[in-house]
Amino acid sequence: MNYLTVVIVICCSFTLTIHAKGFESYTPFEIPRSQVIEVKDSHIQRSYPLFIKLPKSYRKSPQKHYPVIYLTDAWYSFQIVSGATRYPMNSGKMAEAIIVGISYEKGSRGDLSRVYDYTPVKSSLWRKDTGGADQFIRFIETDVFSYIENNYRTNPDNRIFVGNSLGGLLGSYILLTKPELFRHYILGSPSYWFHNKTIFALAPPLLAKNQNVKANVFIAIGERETKALESQYTMVEDAQAFSKLLANWQKKTDNSNVKQRLFIIPHANHETAFPTTVTQGLYWVLSKNK
Repeated sequence: MNYLTVVIVICCSFTLTIHAKGFESYTPFEIPRSQVIEVKDSHIQRSYPLFIKLPKSYRKSPQKHYPVIYLTDAWYSFQIVSGATRYPMNSGKMAEAIIVGISYEKGSRGDLSRVYDYTPVKSSLWRKDTGGADQFIRFIETDVFSYIENNYRTNPDNRIFVGNSLGGLLGSYILLTKPELFRHYILGSPSYWFHNKTIFALAPPLLAKNQNVKANVFIAIGERETKALESQYTMVEDAQAFSKLLANWQKKTDNSNVKQRLFIIPHANHETAFPTTVTQGLYWVLSKNK
């Protein structure tokens, strides 16, 4: 008698295992040393899954404390960052780190959660609800950091933010408003176009309040993310403008504790830039050859 059994396993992988007469059975693939937990926002009682991966040496080195890489858009970014860092970390070229992917609000449509959580102001130009960035940043600072740092051996002085597109906009907003939350910022294809480029209006007064910022800022953008090629926005030009804004602020305040790099990725567009962004960005901040 023919039969078909379908089992879906969700952990930090997305696996379909099929047992059927005449078909070989395979063990589901899982990302090693990873797990998924839920953290509640203590202010508004929303829950967010966290995807967590521990370094290879974690259990064998009980005295060691690790940097933490915090990712937005976890369903997309966690798998890429896990794979991209495996060889350089295991080979000793890059410092080992804990990887934490912050997913979207549990029970919500992912696009609704990210648009609300990653945008700094409410925008009448969007049908989706926007402007929840301050609330989301408070959640990261109060609840996510607390959970990770109370349950794992971390170095709170060496947190790394990684965000792409609207996530890059969010990271830029954190850099402007609460720069002390992270030591390193990797900002991929940041959506500075949001709400008529409001980030550029917000930046000067926010930078004026932050005189003692210590951060490494890596901004990457695909060369095709411009109106002249594939984008409906001037994203390359906007990334250059934000980098220049930071440089002018550094010069004005004589702040040598902020280091930045702008990387325009050859041939890349908005859909393909992120893997290069995160590979090069993390190597820039975690390389042992610096």
